[in-house]
Amino acid sequence: MTEKRVLLIVDDEPDMLVLIKRTVSRKTDWEVLTAHSGRDALDVLASSRVDLVLLDIKMPDMDGMELLSRIKKRQENSTVVMMTAYGVIELAVESIRNGAYDFITKPFDDTRLLLTLNKAMEYQLLIHENQNLHRLIRKRDVFQNIVGRCPKMKRVFETIHMVSQTDATALITGESGTGKELVAKAIHQLSPRNEENFVVVNCPALPENILETELFGHTKGAFTDAKHDKKGLFQEADKGTIFLDEIGDLPLGLQTKLLRVLQEKEIKPVGHPRTFKVDVRVVASTNRNLRELMNEGRFREDLYYRLNVVSIELPPLREREEDLPLLVEHFLKIYSEKFGKQGLTLAPGFMEIICEYPWHGNVRELENAIERAVIMARSRAITVSDLTPEVREECAVATCVKHLPYREAKEGVLTSFNQEYLTHVLSERRGNVTHAAKQCGLERQALQQLLRRYGIKSEDFRKSPL
Repeated sequence: MTEKRVLLIVDDEPDMLVLIKRTVSRKTDWEVLTAHSGRDALDVLASSRVDLVLLDIKMPDMDGMELLSRIKKRQENSTVVMMTAYGVIELAVESIRNGAYDFITKPFDDTRLLLTLNKAMEYQLLIHENQNLHRLIRKRDVFQNIVGRCPKMKRVFETIHMVSQTDATALITGESGTGKELVAKAIHQLSPRNEENFVVVNCPALPENILETELFGHTKGAFTDAKHDKKGLFQEADKGTIFLDEIGDLPLGLQTKLLRVLQEKEIKPVGHPRTFKVDVRVVASTNRNLRELMNEGRFREDLYYRLNVVSIELPPLREREEDLPLLVEHFLKIYSEKFGKQGLTLAPGFMEIICEYPWHGNVRELENAIERAVIMARSRAITVSDLTPEVREECAVATCVKHLPYREAKEGVLTSFNQEYLTHVLSERRGNVTHAAKQCGLERQALQQLLRRYGIKSEDFRKSPL
């Protein structure tokens, strides 16, 4: 059951307290508490949950300004409305600078009082909702199929949630492979439009004349091959969301027509004499610097500001190091299930290589690497040898030698070599130590000592998930 909203009225005039309490109680279902002084108010706030404080400025023992300061120090997100007599508006304005939500001037009528208090109460409830959202997001590592726990990704999640509740145009920026389309889908799925179409347009994929007909449609006979009327993607996305991927590659001619769509909410099919209204939420993305393109005259400034109402910047994977193990486990689970290889684990040294590699293609490259590793795995443990040669070669030495003295660097390289070599041989021999030792040219006991030294368990390789 939803808790009642709680209002605390603070005034040293008993008649005023009674009058306001009666007015509010008659017109709302709020619980109304009262305090005759600043000290009484602090006692109430210490012992009771209060959503909104209505506070008189002029009081004898502790004036409203001092009490406001104490309330804000105790709880920064408290919502306070100040009451002031006519003629001391300057104090009310100062109180807003100090954190008050609003003020109301005495004498006031019931309508004005209730309107002010209702607005303040709704504001406080919005603060509560945002705080709850932040707590929820901080506890979650997967948000709308987007994996991440680093602070930058948590801020991305919060922005997605806030923008999805509006119809504002959003511009998603970030390097290739950072997950811009996933963010666009999340905005759509969390929005009131989620039961309508989500239409994706790959802007660089088509020549300008073909892209125009794809976006806006055409009429029969508009050009040589137009044998029938064609509905454009903006009409397909009506009442839903259209995602313009890599908007920085959109030709200037189409930029002008897109600007008209954003301004007028209407499209004009190629060859048609009139325009048609569309109700479409536009989300765009780019891996390019649109400001540089504007300076070069290759992107319209007015279109940029129309698109960039809300900006969401996705960090590259190299700035999300703490998310790497989380992403690896996420993709390992997905592809283990997809290829029927449940129960796969990571061999020693695998995660070190993953964390060392720069992942120029970001999350997309990492996902492809894990998918390949799952396919190539010949035992229950995914080994470094299951990664691509490019990844292995770039990281084999770099993992061990960064900022290390010679002896430590040498030991590190040897450790990396031994881990990769031994896991590869055990994988080849399905965990059979005798056969692996023979392949290595070692005594069985010597191989077992090496396995113990590097934390490699032969049983992890004995039963293939295939």
